[in-house]
Amino acid sequence: MKNTLITIIGPTASGKTKLAVNLANVLDAEIISGDSRQVYRGMDIGTGKDLSEYTIGGKQIPYHLIDMADAGYKYNVYEYQHDFLQAYTSICERGKRPILCGGTGLYVESVLRGYKLVPVPADPVLRCRLEQNTLPELIKILSTYKKLHNTTDVDTVKRAIRAIEIEEYYMNHPEISSGFPEIPYVVFGLQLDREERRKRISQRLKARLNEGLVEEIRALLDRGIPVEDLIYYGLEYKYVSLYVTGALSYEAMFSQLEIAIHQFAKRQMTWFRGMEKRGISIVWLDALTDTDENVQMMLDALSAKSADLA
Repeated sequence: MKNTLITIIGPTASGKTKLAVNLANVLDAEIISGDSRQVYRGMDIGTGKDLSEYTIGGKQIPYHLIDMADAGYKYNVYEYQHDFLQAYTSICERGKRPILCGGTGLYVESVLRGYKLVPVPADPVLRCRLEQNTLPELIKILSTYKKLHNTTDVDTVKRAIRAIEIEEYYMNHPEISSGFPEIPYVVFGLQLDREERRKRISQRLKARLNEGLVEEIRALLDRGIPVEDLIYYGLEYKYVSLYVTGALSYEAMFSQLEIAIHQFAKRQMTWFRGMEKRGISIVWLDALTDTDENVQMMLDALSAKSADLA
């Protein structure tokens, strides 16, 4: 069980990081982020890194795959698999327990199911053809592929086009094998009822704006990062960039962003339920349950699995 990847998933604002840190403290474990935007340096408030949460009782819990790339870069799932494998191997070699924590379904599932570990080149002809489509039309195209691609993070046209580009490449190159090792895992999921989830999302958005989200994005733009690159990252970076550049009023920005985050959380849960249908067993926990109680339930589940394997 030492090398078993303990995985914690859940929608945004469900308390994944807090739970992972508390479990890591008990197990002397290290945390690997499974978030597609926390890899970027300087994108802290909008991605919810909450790095202060990684300290518990004066003890710093080690974390990995956060602040890996400069803002403006287009980090992808191929790079994530490579970096994840390095972090996972290093943690196991040092005799520590690995905990994967995050809400990006594609990144999490890419390591649990061993997606193809192959970089996909750009296809200018395909991109040109797809640019004529709206975002809903592109998402509909994505849903037609045999292996449904992640639609959680495709809230911009550019990201949807890239997702289709990846699917087309794999479809036209069936000879490509995975190349990713099989990793033993146990998956825990945090769930919230719809109303509580919406309430937490709205409260957290207000808090992030008060903490300096607008200033964070202004600073990124002042560093010379093109507004198109920030819009590419979606959600907070898309809507606040539109506000900062004068394309949206503050009220319109807040309203549209709040709706977008609610829709994002719903897509996350749809993805996680899809993981179950694709054969990944998930032990669901109530996000409203006391953290210590949830940690104990996780420890009991891990102990039971260990006994089954003995």
